[in-house]
Amino acid sequence: MSDQVRSLDDAQAWLREHLAVRRHPFNEIDAEAAAETIDALEGIDPENWVDAWLGRSERFASQARAARSAEEERGLWWQAYQFAFLGRYPSPLHPRKRDSYAKAQEYFLRATALDEVPVERVEVPFAGRRGEGDSVVFYVSRPPGAHSPPAVMMWGGIDMWKEESWVRGALLRSKGFATIHIDMPGIGESPLLAGVDAERMWNPIFDWIGASDLDEKRIAALGQSFGGYWAMKLAITHRERVAVAVNWAGGVHETFQPSWQERSRNASSYLMDLMPTRASIFGGKTFEDYIARCPELSLLDQGLLDQPSAPLLLVNGIDDQQNSIQDIWLSLQHGDPKTARIFPGGHMGVGPVMPTVVAWLVERLQPRLEVIEDVDTRSGE
Repeated sequence: MSDQVRSLDDAQAWLREHLAVRRHPFNEIDAEAAAETIDALEGIDPENWVDAWLGRSERFASQARAARSAEEERGLWWQAYQFAFLGRYPSPLHPRKRDSYAKAQEYFLRATALDEVPVERVEVPFAGRRGEGDSVVFYVSRPPGAHSPPAVMMWGGIDMWKEESWVRGALLRSKGFATIHIDMPGIGESPLLAGVDAERMWNPIFDWIGASDLDEKRIAALGQSFGGYWAMKLAITHRERVAVAVNWAGGVHETFQPSWQERSRNASSYLMDLMPTRASIFGGKTFEDYIARCPELSLLDQGLLDQPSAPLLLVNGIDDQQNSIQDIWLSLQHGDPKTARIFPGGHMGVGPVMPTVVAWLVERLQPRLEVIEDVDTRSGE
């Protein structure tokens, strides 16, 4: 089966549907400006796509430079970031999209620098191998007035990078957690591609936490979409450093098999470039490149699934077409006991998924704090 390419009308319908419920890739975006941009799209090829989204981003950036107050400026820089992110979505596989990604990073930091507690960009050395990067880059966001707070390390999947995961950390920060935002292996500013031992990328992050003002005894790993895989693996391989972990819709074993990848290669939850984006985490470009490497990630075949782990929560939507729901059932049959919650909907589920995750983390790391009851329906890879 060849990978589907959506028509412009179909793509615009998909975008409008996701915008209406603020489903990924839409988060805290100006809905009116986004709708206008969708209507004005002339194509979803990289040139037309970036022209539309980055063009709108630059209009917000220009307004931010002329803002009369810090509050106004912050809001405008945030919108400039949101639209630049859409310009690089789902992955900057084209030079124009790489330009948009660079703008998204710049505008994200300009916006969050104006917060009560500015986001801290941290770069630590990474002793990688030949051909790998020499540093790990991540963001740290602390709740106001916190002293030695617990921290949740967060990352998304193949198209939701550290800047986008910051939005989802708001509920956690409101509960007294610091949040640390990282690009999983193979994306963004990660120093190395995905692979059988890529969890070593987190070693210098743990070392940095140990030397910081954060409570290294209360560190959680929260991986969303594909990133859930890395959170679950860290719960096993780094269980002495991870207090708890959440695998939110990540693969474990079945997801990484060629038969499942064949079924999911045109998942409706993706707008475009699903297989090239997936393949890029290994340095590849095609479906064939991806399935040649994907099976090596299996936690079952690596012999890890039966090993002890930090407490684990597994969540997903029951009708996920991107990552197999069977991986949750498989995980419950191996290793230490785990907590699982299945939600309605497709990839990552719909309904109070984030509040459920936060409540679980609060109970284990902040038992004296009130559990939130907000409903957050945003999801996506």
